[in-house]
Amino acid sequence: MTFFLNSEAFLEKLGQIDPGPFFVLSLIPYLAFLFWAQKCHSIPRLALWGFRLTLLFVMVTIVFAIIARQVFNGELTDVDPLHGAAEAFLTLSDALVVLGFLRLRNQQVVNNS
Repeated sequence: MTFFLNSEAFLEKLGQIDPGPFFVLSLIPYLAFLFWAQKCHSIPRLALWGFRLTLLFVMVTIVFAIIARQVFNGELTDVDPLHGAAEAFLTLSDALVVLGFLRLRNQQVVNNS
């Protein structure tokens, strides 16, 4: 019983931590990945653009979240037009990554046959 009480208290304290600094820190490895990906010649250029657009998705999401909070006094997920527009950037970036690697795969199949 004591374990559950302690774990509830732990989860409560964990829920009070501001995720903002962790979010910013998570960008560091992603930026390192982008730097490496630009140097790597095996990643298709279209896929590289998709990875870059993921950063645009992050920036747009932050801006739209601020707009949702200031203008609509709510969370981004509660303001459907803004949330949908932000998710559209994620869909676009994901589609470019997939298309880039599909093109690479199709080129390799043609080159090997």
